Amino acid sequence: MKSLLITNQQKAKKINTYTNIVLFVALLAVLVVIDMTSNSFDMIVKVLQKGCVYAIVAVSMNLLNGFTGLFSLGQAGFMLIGAYVFSIFSVKDANRATVFSFSGEPLVDFELPLIVAIVLAGIVAAIFAFLIGLPVLKLKSDYLAIATLGFAEILRTIIQWDKLGRLTNGSFPISKLNSFKDLLKDTPFDKLSYVIPFFLVALVCIGFIALLIKSTYGRAFKAIRDDEVAAEAMGINLAKHKMISFVTSSFFAGIGGAMYAVYVGSTNAAPFTSALTYEILLIVVIGGIGSLSGSILASFLYIASQEWWLRGLDSGEFMGLRLPLFRNGFRLVVFSVIIMIFVLFFRKGIMGDKEFSPVGLFNGIVSLPKNIAAKFNKKSKKSTKAEVTE
Repeated sequence: MKSLLITNQQKAKKINTYTNIVLFVALLAVLVVIDMTSNSFDMIVKVLQKGCVYAIVAVSMNLLNGFTGLFSLGQAGFMLIGAYVFSIFSVKDANRATVFSFSGEPLVDFELPLIVAIVLAGIVAAIFAFLIGLPVLKLKSDYLAIATLGFAEILRTIIQWDKLGRLTNGSFPISKLNSFKDLLKDTPFDKLSYVIPFFLVALVCIGFIALLIKSTYGRAFKAIRDDEVAAEAMGINLAKHKMISFVTSSFFAGIGGAMYAVYVGSTNAAPFTSALTYEILLIVVIGGIGSLSGSILASFLYIASQEWWLRGLDSGEFMGLRLPLFRNGFRLVVFSVIIMIFVLFFRKGIMGDKEFSPVGLFNGIVSLPKNIAAKFNKKSKKSTKAEVTE
């Protein structure tokens, strides 16, 4: 029986591997078709681009909150750092004088390659995370969340100050940034500059986090999450591993901020509020705390629902229906109700703490009628026992 079980596990692993490869190739083909047949302003392109950005940040937050057990709410702050670092080094040389004209001389007088600027954005965010982590990682639970949230709000407020020390609504904007379209201009891949680059950057970032979680560091993170006292007794350096998790998460949040700047085409402090952090946290909870594939799936479902599928509720017509309720702002009401229902009835999220598995999905679908029948029989037996007792 034991050898049979190992054989079945090996078969399931092979099937999962081959199926995932096929699904990846099919997804890549679909994205290529979308890039070849769409314009930069098409809704599907915008949804996929923003979904990739949110997937990077959600997975980075899940690494910290879900796998290490550190409740941090500073993602918007690290995204803000990444967005501004990328923007400062990505303004086209021809536009640098006009973009920085409101503040006199530009902060830097040269332009970095796009990919280098994105990586630099993550590095600077990681440096800030290291400096902030020295004091705040000694805190636990809600105190850590308050400290990191305070850091993000302080940073955003400082950037919103103008020369006279007045608080403005998003001071220091930077526009006319380089994009993947500029990077791939005059190459055979010029048409593949809308979705594919976002997808590839997200793939590299999430792939690195997945490898980290599967490493000895990832196992140490999970041990800290489950029981800090037991982890320390096993010889795990708590301060070191917490710092590694915090800095790594912030590095990818910084990259997410840079990608957000690429998506928008400009940078402004106004979007990076605490509400953005709560959005990312909500995506992590919906996808499943401790599930990378859950965070990815929830990111695209969240963005598609918010930005695309429910748009008709604001325009007066939805799925061919016209009702007086369908007016500006009603989309957010419906979206909030959907989230409340989901959180109430799917408390573990879409994936729980498990990862996507084609074999698991197939087995779940096949065994669904049997599980429903078993639950029904269990309820009927309980009611029969109650009647006998009476």
